[in-house]
Amino acid sequence: MFFLKSFYCRVYQLAFRVVLPILPYREPEIVGSCLELNTVLKKEKVKSALVVTGQGSVKNGLIAPVEDALNKSGVSYAIFSGVQPNPTIDNVEDGVKIYHDNGCDCIIGLGGGSAMDCAKAIGARVIYPKKSVGQMKGILRVLRKLPTLVAIPTTAGTGSEVTPAAIITDSGKQHKYALMSFPLIPHYAVLDASLTYSLPPSLTATTGMDALTHAVEAYIGRSTTKETRKLALEATRLIFENVEEAYKNGGNHKARENMLHAAYMAGVAFSKSYVGYIHAVAHSLGGRYGTAHGLANAVIMPYLLEAYGKSAYKKLHRLGVAAGVCGENDSHKSGAEKFICAIKELNAKIGIPDKISGIEEADISVMALHAEREANPLYPVPKLMTKKQLETIYYQIGRIN
Repeated sequence: MFFLKSFYCRVYQLAFRVVLPILPYREPEIVGSCLELNTVLKKEKVKSALVVTGQGSVKNGLIAPVEDALNKSGVSYAIFSGVQPNPTIDNVEDGVKIYHDNGCDCIIGLGGGSAMDCAKAIGARVIYPKKSVGQMKGILRVLRKLPTLVAIPTTAGTGSEVTPAAIITDSGKQHKYALMSFPLIPHYAVLDASLTYSLPPSLTATTGMDALTHAVEAYIGRSTTKETRKLALEATRLIFENVEEAYKNGGNHKARENMLHAAYMAGVAFSKSYVGYIHAVAHSLGGRYGTAHGLANAVIMPYLLEAYGKSAYKKLHRLGVAAGVCGENDSHKSGAEKFICAIKELNAKIGIPDKISGIEEADISVMALHAEREANPLYPVPKLMTKKQLETIYYQIGRIN
């Protein structure tokens, strides 16, 4: 990378690292199950709630415990179940209309990251009725307090229940907007492992590896703290110990519970320490082709970790020790290589491919430009990369003849 641009990126990242301790980050109040949701509703004096979810949660009956809690609390509610796997601006606008039509004063996001991100963006549009989603993209563009926001994850991976980010797709431009503002952090997070029992093995796998990506990128970046390093290491340990079991035996409560808490910890870690090029590349694929975010992260991760080379060896070695795939006495290089190999093996065990189908060579230049602009200068990556270097990653992960 050109020296002046590299210098600018590192100074920008350093500035964020310096102010990190005084940024208004907060964690949501954790609620142990949907049975306790009525307490939250009474505490917040909720009169009417908008439940934001997808068709899958409705079909699988995952919305039933939430409806029970709302009914028992005497709270009226409306359901918006049109959230797509990559939530769009149209999804957000549809939700905003239902919110206003029903006089809602609370938003409940039920589902994976898509539903929770959509719920956050709906909340942002409610408090900024004259601003479009595009006008709120970027850092610290949402400063007002959102209506009471409750996040109920039905997957263990995205960490959206604890993050200040919402990723929304502009279908027209085939690009994803990242809204990153502290008021987007949900006020409550309901971590109910029973809601993840029916999660299909494929989604268990990809969302689990999404959580691992959060932990890894948070740990190897240059804006870590003692707290985020500890959380990332513990999340990595829990994921390596539980994701395969959750994949094979979906009703294993302990494995599901451990994965939920791992996702939460990884979410806290990357919210404070940021992510890296894995996410930037994944977002460009999601915007262009609708590629599921967790799947993209899982496939991309080993390729990009290898591309970081020696700049990440030491920290990858430590992650490998936490995962139980290498020893303290291994060299940093050996430990890093063992950890990357273990990620590849874990992907294979839980049915995740090593390539992504459908990537068109003609699209690579544009996607790499989007990824480079998203990551630089914000993401404190171990090694800065140019658009040309990122293009190489797309060729590696794609099935291009």
